[in-house]
Amino acid sequence: MSQPFELPEFYMPYPARLNPHVQSARLHSRVWAQEMGILGSEHSVWSEQMFDSMDLALLSSYTHPEALEPVLHTVTDWYVWVFYIDDHFLEVFKRGGDMAGAQAHLDRMPLFMPVELRDGMPEPANPVERSLGDVWQRTASVMSAAWRRRCHDSNRQYMEQGLIWELANINQNRIANPIEYMENRRNAGGGRWSAAIVEYAINAEVPEVVFGTRPIRVLTDTFADQVHLRNDIFSYQREIEEEDEINNAVLVAERFFGYPAQRCAEIVNDVITSRAHQFETTALAELPVLFEEFGLDPGDRARILGYVKGLQDWQAGGHEWHLQSSRYMNAQPPRPSLRRFLAGPTGLGTSAARITSFQQTFTRPDIVMPFAVRENPHEHAAREHVTAWAQRMRMIDSIIWDERGFGAADYGLFAALTHPDADREQLELIADWHVWGFYFDDLFAAEFKRSRNLAGARAFLARLPAFMTASPPAPLNPVERGLADLWARTSRMMSVALLDRFPRAVMEFVGSWLWELYNLILDRTPDPVDYIEMRRRTGGAEFSITLAAHLLAEHIPAKVFTTPPMRALALTFADIGPLRNDLFSYEKEIEREFDINNGVLVIQRFLGCGLQHAADVLNDLTSARLAQFQLAATELATFTLDTQAERALGNYVRYLQHWMAGDLAWSLVTGRYESHSVVRR
Repeated sequence: MSQPFELPEFYMPYPARLNPHVQSARLHSRVWAQEMGILGSEHSVWSEQMFDSMDLALLSSYTHPEALEPVLHTVTDWYVWVFYIDDHFLEVFKRGGDMAGAQAHLDRMPLFMPVELRDGMPEPANPVERSLGDVWQRTASVMSAAWRRRCHDSNRQYMEQGLIWELANINQNRIANPIEYMENRRNAGGGRWSAAIVEYAINAEVPEVVFGTRPIRVLTDTFADQVHLRNDIFSYQREIEEEDEINNAVLVAERFFGYPAQRCAEIVNDVITSRAHQFETTALAELPVLFEEFGLDPGDRARILGYVKGLQDWQAGGHEWHLQSSRYMNAQPPRPSLRRFLAGPTGLGTSAARITSFQQTFTRPDIVMPFAVRENPHEHAAREHVTAWAQRMRMIDSIIWDERGFGAADYGLFAALTHPDADREQLELIADWHVWGFYFDDLFAAEFKRSRNLAGARAFLARLPAFMTASPPAPLNPVERGLADLWARTSRMMSVALLDRFPRAVMEFVGSWLWELYNLILDRTPDPVDYIEMRRRTGGAEFSITLAAHLLAEHIPAKVFTTPPMRALALTFADIGPLRNDLFSYEKEIEREFDINNGVLVIQRFLGCGLQHAADVLNDLTSARLAQFQLAATELATFTLDTQAERALGNYVRYLQHWMAGDLAWSLVTGRYESHSVVRR
């Protein structure tokens, strides 16, 4: 059978090395698979010939070249288990569309990964459970409780979210949009779990104190994305043409862009390369700052650097194994891409050289908005109030805003359109919060981005949490003055839980602008995946959702927020407004503020396309996310809740709908993005 496309030229700067204990791992894994019932049992989905030809011991030996022999045996068993559960799930549940059976099967899996080992395990009912319990016991017994929690959680996400998400797509014959696919592929591919296995294999756990920080998260996620997307390219023929699978990045790109498979494979490979560059930039530029910020001792620094090296070894070894394993499309070796050569220079710092011939203006695409716009009856009062408040906080007639630009922006209308059901007091408070955010955004651009003043920006942000306390210090500027006033008024009406959550949401919102500043200092157009994930933060999505929780959501059970539809609702909402804002703010940000953090520019430089095409692609992405939002909302209707919770959930969904519709309506008429509202130079 001929290949559906030629393998693209992969970026792989690290050499693949083979563990000297590969033959020992082969012998061990075969015996272990037989003992567990993975091989030789009547219900096994693998034959011995299939097992041998996949050569999973070769995978573990390439991906963990320095693991000691007994450690390599355990790691190999992990890979045997994860590939077996994937193929078993395909044969038993995916082919028949058995969602109930799949859910019942996966619900038992966490029982065989107890975080507290003294809790024990039930009697296994099949080879999947038996092998998981065995390999978990051997691994978890030598790792910390923190590692066990992380590995347990990532494995649960792989099974309960990733595999179930894939099965739901198959049952609905629904191909995911690109953003959704990237989010869920991390779970369905088990890349984060593989990163945890790296910690075990090299005997170097990442210190718990830094594990949740951006640099470690980015290293782990870029690693996972490279692993998964590379696998999608190699497995396309087997999955799409032989297994009738629809969860594959190349197919997702085909359906979204309408390009042939070859071009889409090249696009997916470009994402892999971009994620690899993001990995390298994070390791080289952000880890040293992290080390100093947390005052890590030499041992902790060495463990983190060992983790980075282990992830690099995995990338190189996994790539080499894909070129050799019978499981994948690899009969024809990768060939250099003519498109890549014709595109001009590539790599970090060269993207700007590839767009000089494209037009620098675009016609804003037609924007879909299925939700009706409603206007709050207190709009006029909100407009008058917010003008007086901004003057009192000394925001107007400052070096940032003048009276004409403030009036043209019409922030009172923004609040009235996005919150049509708020009472007057609520609306005035909401309007003030958003004016504060808009003002701070413009001040940050003028005072810190323009001068690339990272130290000043960090010092400015470090003072802000003190203004969300009962005894704030004396404010030195309109940002601090406004925050102190807002917190005093807001905290009186908030629950105890939100009093703790809301300051974090505020600081996540404004603190994310440091990421934009880093990009400017490095003169680096953001990686597209990193941009979308960070745009949710820079656009204040969590901030807006927390305001919604303050107004509406306190009667919704906490467990509802952990369900897949509710997570999808929050994530799609977090993308739609900020990404659409990039269409309106492009001229202000790129041409007048000389910024590079804008989705239109990110797509243009990534695809190497014209500005109009980039704007159209961004609009298509937001429209796809909007359709996903609507799908998630219909799935919420199937929940069984009491009357009060059901009403609160309905109000919550309508709040998000009104916010998106009102935000778009305001964006179409506001003068904020016109030239007279530009930050003063």
